Amino acid sequence: MRLFDTHCHLDDEQFDSNRDDIVQRAVQAGVGTILAVGTTADSSLASVGLAQQYETVLAAVGVQPNYCAEAAAGDWDKVVELANSPRVVALGETGLDRYWDHTPFDVQEDYFDRHIQLSQRRDLPFIVHLRDCEEDILRMLREARLRGALQGVMHSYTGSAAGAAACIELGLYVSFAGMVTYKKSDELREIAATIPDDRILLETDAPYLSPHPKRGQRPNEPALVVHTATCLAEARGTSLESFAELTTANANRLFKPSR
Repeated sequence: MRLFDTHCHLDDEQFDSNRDDIVQRAVQAGVGTILAVGTTADSSLASVGLAQQYETVLAAVGVQPNYCAEAAAGDWDKVVELANSPRVVALGETGLDRYWDHTPFDVQEDYFDRHIQLSQRRDLPFIVHLRDCEEDILRMLREARLRGALQGVMHSYTGSAAGAAACIELGLYVSFAGMVTYKKSDELREIAATIPDDRILLETDAPYLSPHPKRGQRPNEPALVVHTATCLAEARGTSLESFAELTTANANRLFKPSR
């Protein structure tokens, strides 16, 4: 069985004391690939370094919406440059967030569009963070789609069924993290069951969102993606092995690790 954790903040300081063990446990759990996702220019640089250090790790580079206001002059240029690095397969995480007020919304929109435009120029998929702003995200995606095709993923999806369907229609994938396993997440599991076979992905968002039955474990880690896979396979009426093969094939199609 092969699994692909499409979203992990492997550079997080919570992993500093045992990162080698974290990566090895993932391999032992059947996680053949981990996508280390940047949130700032420095985090992106660290993620690129981890992708070069570990055979099973790939990198995404970008500025997460809640950190856009902290970006220094030249940070975006660093991200653009890092996008050329070996083993970088995606841009992000990017997106929009109305829950936190760390960054003015117009600044978030500016950075989100920068990532999408870079994606369209470089043929790299983008990774979308969405919190309490589904209509804003869809508006910007539809505007961007007028410029050209979109390729990307809605990460750790918690939006509506209609929003997921709209994103799929726009050409995106939809990824689910540990929240889909929680006892009160019946509606989210129902949404996950509606995602077409060729558009669904798995992730941990580690070190956050540990899945049931490991919800109390801190930090979350890529090896635990098997629990999210098990939950989603059950919700979709398929076997864990088949679902693992399906989602890994989807991730490889989107991120093109061998590019």
